[in-house]
Amino acid sequence: MSTTDIERRRARRTPRHIPLHIVLALLVIYFLIPFWWVIVNSSKDSAGLFGGTNALWFASDINYIENLKQLFTYNGGLYARWLANSALYAFAGGIGATVLAVLAGYGFAKYSFVGRRVGFSILLGAVMVPATALVIPTFILFSQVGLTDTIWSVILPTLLNPFGVFLVNLYARDAVPDELLDAARVDGAGEFRTFVKVALPLMRPVIVTVLLLSVVSSWNNYFLPLAMLVDNRLFPVTVGIGLWQSTASTYGAAGTNLWSIIILGSLVSIIPLIIAFLSLQRYWRGGLTVGALK
Repeated sequence: MSTTDIERRRARRTPRHIPLHIVLALLVIYFLIPFWWVIVNSSKDSAGLFGGTNALWFASDINYIENLKQLFTYNGGLYARWLANSALYAFAGGIGATVLAVLAGYGFAKYSFVGRRVGFSILLGAVMVPATALVIPTFILFSQVGLTDTIWSVILPTLLNPFGVFLVNLYARDAVPDELLDAARVDGAGEFRTFVKVALPLMRPVIVTVLLLSVVSSWNNYFLPLAMLVDNRLFPVTVGIGLWQSTASTYGAAGTNLWSIIILGSLVSIIPLIIAFLSLQRYWRGGLTVGALK
């Protein structure tokens, strides 16, 4: 085949990708506009927000520093406590959920035991149940044992992650060869040592993925802490910002000064998640090559 024929074929294929690129570009714009709106309007004071200026561009006065001061000093600096609570709930729940998901997923993938198929079928059914549907039964259960309005009422329910178990199970089946585990056992390694020294390094991409998904889910959790907590000092940042928004809406014109710090607080609350995604994305790319190498 000549070079001219190859160039002709490339020229014929190129137009087919143009509609797809246009759709992807529109989707990128669609998802970035709300984020850009938050960045722009978090720099405005109440006059800039409600003065009829362009909502997608900065006002003449940029007040990031002043709004940050108000954000972390309003109501006795309660926002900083909410951030700390979110970090505690996210990392405690995320790490705990990841540990349980890795152990359970690896067990389902590599061990044969009585009730394995039934247990995995129940797990698949649990994946289909929306988390919000379990909040009220969980609240009733925790109220009977006296754990409502405590940090445990938020952390303990997030430790169960059926989708994480399912994801680890699928990954461990292909990424951890049975022959490698048998070779480690023949060399005298026990089950725990085989798991730690052989299986865990091979499952690092899925471990990081489940950890990140669990942390993000716990960080963004709203309905569970809203139902479980009464003391506003225990609120995560999601419920805290919702409380401020309700206050600003209730007081009308008197609450307009709150909107600037509400928007900035929303922006600050997603910065840790952005950092986590950007810093851990290389592990995802490493995991995507597993199927290609098989």
